[in-house]
Amino acid sequence: MKTLFFIASLAVLISSGCATRPESISASFVSHEKYMGQDCTQLALQMSEARSQLAKFSSLQDSKANVDAATVFLVLIPASKLSGDHAGDVAKFKGEVEAVETALIKTGCKK
Repeated sequence: MKTLFFIASLAVLISSGCATRPESISASFVSHEKYMGQDCTQLALQMSEARSQLAKFSSLQDSKANVDAATVFLVLIPASKLSGDHAGDVAKFKGEVEAVETALIKTGCKK
């Protein structure tokens, strides 16, 4: 019985408090209005930059999640609790990508 309780407690500790995987992070709201005065070339550059930043922070966040999984297994404390994670940046740039995408569609640059 004690072993079962220990295993259940360990599972709860491992699953709680770890850094979130980038694909599970929702986009923050970013208004497309700030992009509406730009032409198609400028919007394409904005999209490229937003996607680049999203890829960078998604990679960093994924690394944090991997480190958390390992440290929780070894010391029962997620490393991201000590050093922070990049979930806010991932959400921000997901929102930027969505906003630029909307602006591209509304300006007729993308159909």
